[in-house]
Amino acid sequence: MRAQSSAIDQTEIAVSTPGTPEQGPPADRRSGTLQAALGVTAFSLTFPATAWGLEGFGPWSLVAVRSVLAAVIAGGCLLALRVPVPARPHWAGLAVVAAGVVLGFPLLTTLALQTSTTAHAAVVVGLLPLTTALLSALRTGARPSRMFWGAALAGAAAVIAFTVQQSGGALSSADAYLFGALLICAAGYTEGGRLARAMPGWQVIGWALVLCLPLSVPGALVALSYEPVHLSAHSVAGLLWVAAGSQFLGLVVWYRGMAAIGIPKASQLQLAQPLLTLVWSVLLLGEQLAPAAPLTAAAVLICIALTQRARG
Repeated sequence: MRAQSSAIDQTEIAVSTPGTPEQGPPADRRSGTLQAALGVTAFSLTFPATAWGLEGFGPWSLVAVRSVLAAVIAGGCLLALRVPVPARPHWAGLAVVAAGVVLGFPLLTTLALQTSTTAHAAVVVGLLPLTTALLSALRTGARPSRMFWGAALAGAAAVIAFTVQQSGGALSSADAYLFGALLICAAGYTEGGRLARAMPGWQVIGWALVLCLPLSVPGALVALSYEPVHLSAHSVAGLLWVAAGSQFLGLVVWYRGMAAIGIPKASQLQLAQPLLTLVWSVLLLGEQLAPAAPLTAAAVLICIALTQRARG
């Protein structure tokens, strides 16, 4: 019994130690940054795709069905590659990923988008990098530099100011959903990035999705029986993207990127996500973009550059 406990403790230490991924080979850092950036690009389409999905599905149906479809894709990959079941110490972290990234964030933001514009909802994403960095510091013991925190706070402030200005400065009932989504998603990102150092990132989200099947399958059946479905090109395309793109493929490259360059630095790349979301909102939803967007984009890009250069 003592030997088993010791083995578990050593495994947990190996997973929890923050390490210094930013000190690896330059090629690995560049690859990690690119993968994290691809994840951010995929995530930036989530809100517009969700708005499309809500044209034909109810909020509960959309979230449950997207989770089931993503789990089918992930489970198929796990079976095809004969990936072994994760070690016992990893399941608690996978449960946090499942609760935060697979169920909590999609559900709360989908409920918020029933009454909120995508521009207003983007405030969640604007605060997410800073919240993720804070939770990461508490969870893994990472200690980023003052320059890192200063740039992160400045970038978050710029994004918040822009998104609040976009929404006219008014707070809606959806804000409770948005701030709840912010906290639970940051926890899921932190645990996912931590686990991605012990197993491939795609397996982290893959097992988290499979873990949710006992809830998502009956949830989808119940939700579809109560909420009417009106299939259209927009609703189907939105559902497919949030299931395959946002829920699985985007998280695969995102967790790989976090494992390569570190959770705090990867999280700061998400400062660009609200601005990308606004661009997609204009192109896909016909929303109007504020004149301040280019200035805010420039400020955010400067902050991203500073956080990437700062040493933790």
